Formats: sequence, C-alpha cells, structure tokens
Amino acid sequence: MDVLYRDEKVASAASSVAGRLVADGAPARLAAGDPTVWGEDAEAGAAGPPLRASRELLPDMGRLAEQARAAGLTNVVLAATGAAALAAEVICDTADVPLTVLDTSDPGQLRRALADPLESTIVVAAGSAVETECCLLIYEELFAQAGIEAAERIVAVADPRSPLGQRALERGYRLVPPTGPDAASPVGGPGPALPGDVQGGAGQPADGQGLAGLRARGLGAALSAAALVPSALAGADVARLLDDAEEVLPLLSRDSGNPGLALGAALGGAALGGRDKLLLEDQLSAIAGLPDWIEALVAESTGKHGKGILPVVGADPNRSHDELVIAIESDVGDVRVEGPLGAQFLVWEYAAATAALLLDVDPADRPDVTEPADNAAALLALPELPAGAPALVDGPVEVYGPVTAKDLPGVFIELLHAIPADGYLAVTAYLDRLAAFDAPVPDGADFEQMTDAWMMADPATLRALLALRTDRPVTFGWGPRSWHATGQYHKGGPQNGVFLQITGAVAEDVTVPGKPYTLGRLQLAQALGDLESLETRGRPAVRLHLTDRAAGVAHLLAAAQEV
Repeated sequence: MDVLYRDEKVASAASSVAGRLVADGAPARLAAGDPTVWGEDAEAGAAGPPLRASRELLPDMGRLAEQARAAGLTNVVLAATGAAALAAEVICDTADVPLTVLDTSDPGQLRRALADPLESTIVVAAGSAVETECCLLIYEELFAQAGIEAAERIVAVADPRSPLGQRALERGYRLVPPTGPDAASPVGGPGPALPGDVQGGAGQPADGQGLAGLRARGLGAALSAAALVPSALAGADVARLLDDAEEVLPLLSRDSGNPGLALGAALGGAALGGRDKLLLEDQLSAIAGLPDWIEALVAESTGKHGKGILPVVGADPNRSHDELVIAIESDVGDVRVEGPLGAQFLVWEYAAATAALLLDVDPADRPDVTEPADNAAALLALPELPAGAPALVDGPVEVYGPVTAKDLPGVFIELLHAIPADGYLAVTAYLDRLAAFDAPVPDGADFEQMTDAWMMADPATLRALLALRTDRPVTFGWGPRSWHATGQYHKGGPQNGVFLQITGAVAEDVTVPGKPYTLGRLQLAQALGDLESLETRGRPAVRLHLTDRAAGVAHLLAAAQEV
C-alpha cells in the first residue's frame, strides 16, 4: 500500500501535522481505537467488528454461499444503507459479480429489482433505515404470495436486540449479529446460522484484532458483516479482501512508514491550509466505484460544527485554490494512492479518522444525520404532503424556491451565481438511478452511441454540464442514499453550499405492506424533509419537480446547455 505526495505544498503541510500527531502518540492510539484521542470524555460507543472476527465468519459465509448456489439462489439483493452498502457495491463491481443494492425509496428502482426472478432471489437486510424496512416488507410479502419460505431466503445482519434482529429471531431468519457480547453464540433459523462477531475493545493491539474502537468512531465498516455477507453470496473473494487488509494493518500503529497517517495527514493538513475540496480521480484504477465509498466516509467523518472536507466525485480539476486532487492508481493528482481493495478500505478509514482529529471533530459525532428522516416521518403523518406552489413552470419541470428567473436556464444561472468564492453546488436527485438505461438507442448502435444515449437520459449528467459553467465544485448524489454520505456535511459542514434538489412524479407506485404510505409518498416526504433541514440552516436551496420523469430529465439537460 503506497501513498505518494506529488505536490510540495501538500508534502510540507502533511509533514508538519504528522509530526504533531506523532509527538502526541496519535498513530498507535488511533490504531488501538482509543476514543480519548478525541478528548477524555469521548465515549467508545459500540465497537465495530474487528478483522479477526470478520475472518472467523469466513467458513460460515462460505457454507451459506455454497448452499445458496446449490439452491440456485443467484440473485443477491442487499437491502441496506450507508457505507457498508456502498462498500458491498464496490466489492462486487470490482469482482464483476452481480449484486442488487437497494438503498432507495424510489418505486421505479424497486420495481426494476422485483422484475428479477423471485425463485432465484436471496435477500440480505442490514440496518434500521426506513428504506431497508420497506424493502424487507415488500420481499416478505412477495415470498409469501409465491409460496416461498422466507426463512430460507432472508439473512439479517443486525444486533439481536434491534427491531430487525428481533424480527429475524421471531421469523426464523438467519441472523448475523454484527457486534456485542450477545453475538458470541450462533443465532439463526433454518440451515447453518452465521456466528456473531466478538466485541472488541479500545485497547486491542494492531495485530488483526485492532481497529474495533476506531470503527466505533463512525467509520466505514467496509469489512464488516453487512458488506461481506452479501459480497460472499454474490461470489466475491472476501477472504482476499481480509488478507490484504491484515497485511497493511500492522503499519497503521507506526510513526513512520504508515500509509494511513500519510494519507490522513495529507487530507487534514491540506484542509487546515484551505484546500478542503477533495477531488477523487480513479479513471485508471481497476477498483470500481471506490470514490463513492470514500465520499461517504470522508464527508460523514469530517463534516460537522462548521468544518469538514468536501469530496467531489467524477469532476475534472479546476486547479482552484481550495482543491486537493487524490488519484487512485494514477499520477494526475497531488497525492497518489495505490493498493488492493482490502488495504484501501482500511487505510482510508484510518486516514478519515486522522483528518477528523486534525480538524478537531469526532468522526463518530453525527449531529445532523437523522434530522431529515425525522422531518420525513413528521410529514408522512400529515394528510397531504406540503409540496407548496411552484414559483414557475418550464415545460415538464416545476420550480420551487426563492427564484426570480423566468425560465429554467435562468434558474441555473441564479444558482451558479449564488455559489460563494469558497463554496460549491450540490445536486441531489430523488429519482431512479438506473432509469437512464431504459433510454431508447438506435438500432445497430455501438457502445459509444449507447453510452451517449444513456448519458442524455441520466440526471447525473447535469453535474458535468453545470460544472463546465463554473470554476467551483459541483457534486451529485442520489437521495436518500446521500443522507448516509454527504448529508451530514451538507447540514453540518461549512456554510458555503448551494443546493439543487430534483424530484419526480411517480407513474407506477409500490405499496408497502403494513404501512400507511406508498414508496412514492415516502420518497417525496424524504426529499421535502431533506429540503427542510437545509432551509432551516439558511442554506440556499431550489427544488425542481419533474411532472414527467423522462421528459423532465431531457428538458433539464437541454436547459443546462443553454446557460
């Protein structure tokens, strides 16, 4: 695992802050998961699964995967949110094995997943998000309607005392308790249950058992059961991931030759010097999608109390005064990071904790991350969602917010002009992130022509079009996935963001069994709850509602090209 500085100013700043960290004994304390690095009153929290416990899961994960393949269960669905879901997606995309990640409330995206054969489907559920609960309820009903025993098709990764864990115990699902002393005994339903992880403490040595407390500081848990179980079922080599992570682990307690310290010092040192926009470049990397996971890790770990590092994915450098470009396996950036995926996960987790320490924030502290969900729950209790009246209508696009423009290009111009000199524009789309692949392509089209057709039907293309028209960073995220990624930064980070939200009318909704709302209503409530959180903090925000999704996306992209 190599971290190479390619910019003298970055190297100088990193050397200065690294020296300070070493003098304080921080490298070894971070590797041991000592929470008092963030202050004597810092709480350890619930320790995440250390590497040794994850390795102890391997035989059982292997047996479960073999049983699933023998039963013809080749369609693996992960109902989860947050960094673990993003990590599983990276693992499986890199291994080129199929995995469906459902971290959305979009009815179209759920319907797309439900179109896969139910007889070959196995579902892994993890976490407590409402999206996860809705997906689980929908699959439970579908299994029942098809005469399929759900206990043979659902694996829950949850604390036995949590609502998901209790549901799994009551219904006989296989249960993987991710943490805690109660997890020391195997728990599960039909078939061999996966044994639980063993609780780790803050004083563990960095010998394969350490970093449990470090994970408890709110980091990515990329090598936890929530990411590894679905990845193993999908066919990824999770043992190799752990091998690569364990190889780099002893380095993370060192004062020198420590790639986590080198990367974290670069991140934190640059941010303290004003370079707090982190551009992630991975075009030459064989690892697929790692910047999306890094974005969630860094934004959520550092973005709070008016501070933070803003990750920017998929953007070309502007060479602005506040940019830091980190390249994965290429030499185009200020810092080059190279290594296998398992090592990358661990080093980036350590680096995020180091950067947070330098910024004087606790990565486990997420004061703003639950507010949009609370807002959405309150809105769902109302007879009607208070969407308000549009400020203007431009074709299939309704514009909501404090705008004075007379058309959509004018709205984009207002938003771009509103970005502060040290700020950014964040675009969040509460839509189906796979709908662009439904776009019609010409008969006999080659791959380039198909890609062009998909891009011109993809809301994410708006990021690139607007970025061409400003020298400030433009980010893009899918809601509510972004709640568990950049959402904490958007609400708790520096007060220099401008926000554009996109929602869309639902043509074919999905009923949620046992709930008084549909997925479409939930999705809009989540978008409005997110918007409320931004507006109460004085963040300038505009919502664009597509009355026809496909036509609306095309209209958005055409308008952006007129700016």
